[in-house]
Amino acid sequence: MEIVTKIAPLGLAFIMLGLGMSLTIQDFLRVIKIPKDFLIGFICQLILLPLVAFALIKLLNTPAELAIGVMLIAAAPGGVTSNVLTKFANGDVALSISLTAIVSLVCIITVPFIIFTSMDFFEVSIQKEVTMIGISLKMFLVVTVPVIIGMLIRHFAKEFIISQALLIQRISIILFALVFTAIYIEEWDNIISYLVDAGLIALILNITMMIIGFYIAKFFVSGVAQQRCISLECGLQNGTLAVFVGTQIFKEGVNVYIAPTAAYALIMMITSIFFIFVIKKNP
Repeated sequence: MEIVTKIAPLGLAFIMLGLGMSLTIQDFLRVIKIPKDFLIGFICQLILLPLVAFALIKLLNTPAELAIGVMLIAAAPGGVTSNVLTKFANGDVALSISLTAIVSLVCIITVPFIIFTSMDFFEVSIQKEVTMIGISLKMFLVVTVPVIIGMLIRHFAKEFIISQALLIQRISIILFALVFTAIYIEEWDNIISYLVDAGLIALILNITMMIIGFYIAKFFVSGVAQQRCISLECGLQNGTLAVFVGTQIFKEGVNVYIAPTAAYALIMMITSIFFIFVIKKNP
């Protein structure tokens, strides 16, 4: 995992920089102006997703190490991929960006809390000294700081950044793909076992959350575009961040802990594209 441990922090930092360059103050003010749509998405992603993941772990009697890996991807915020696919789905892109931005900033607290709480519950111990505050600080450096820098770059070079928005999006997706390509190449001999061990729960979690998000949004949000956005936000997680946190916390046997993330990253792209195909065929 040496390649991945070097690529993941850099890839994540650049992805978050790209996210920052796509943000304006309006993306944060929108939450205040239209709080209901945001709040539904926020609750689905930040609270319901980890709870559903935990329920599936218990239901499927998932081994402790894989259980931590499942909680790791469930705790991760939505990624920039969700913003792009929401656009393809004719969803509310502005809401998607707001959710991605704010949940990504909040996650420097929620992700370590969920993971360390899960480790205590499943009685998983680690050999190296890692603290919740330490992980939060590392996440702050590779998540929050790049977002702030990206927003400052946009502020001072607005016209250039707007003109290059598509390129920035493409670079972010390529970096996301690069991290997981590195995992798949470096761990090719173990990929099948990853999918066998973690594929089922990753698939069930992904589909369950997209359905839950879709129907909760149907009853509570303001329209179809917001419903599509929240469904995709519930299904598309920031796998690069999950890999980064996993490699920072776990040294021995890190492959097992990030197996669900590797499986989920592959599955979520397939299911989300299928979801977009279905809703565009049946608007």
